[in-house]
Amino acid sequence: MSLEVAVQRASAQEKLPAEQAFHRWASASIQAADNYEMTIRIVDEDESARLNTDYRDKDGPTNVLAFPGGLAVAEDRKLLGDLVICAPLVTAEARAQGKESDAHWAHLVVHGTLHLQGFNHENDADAQVMEAAEVDILARLGYSNPYEAENPAATE
Repeated sequence: MSLEVAVQRASAQEKLPAEQAFHRWASASIQAADNYEMTIRIVDEDESARLNTDYRDKDGPTNVLAFPGGLAVAEDRKLLGDLVICAPLVTAEARAQGKESDAHWAHLVVHGTLHLQGFNHENDADAQVMEAAEVDILARLGYSNPYEAENPAATE
């Protein structure tokens, strides 16, 4: 299995994870033994809001959008898809939830990469499967369970 990750930085936010971190987080999330490529685009709130409206018919920015691919791009490689992550929201959510910034970035990349592979949280059973996969992958990466409050005051 191999994964090529292209990172596009289209955000004015200066402090972003290194490109190698995005590759590490996405690679750890791959569930099949195929060769893939994907793009992670880091954006600001205006682009996130526009895409969220255009593709999900929802107002306002969102932390991560996943656009699955599934097409062959070469004889031995498939397009996994694209993730669009809103940098200002990631920063604000991490702060509000009392989480380390890198841990929250990792969680959103893992979450989005699982979406690209067909995972969803549309119902309770699917959400439990997806969340268990996220927790396992993040633990292997050295991060704590993102669904347990790290700062109880931040969730009140």
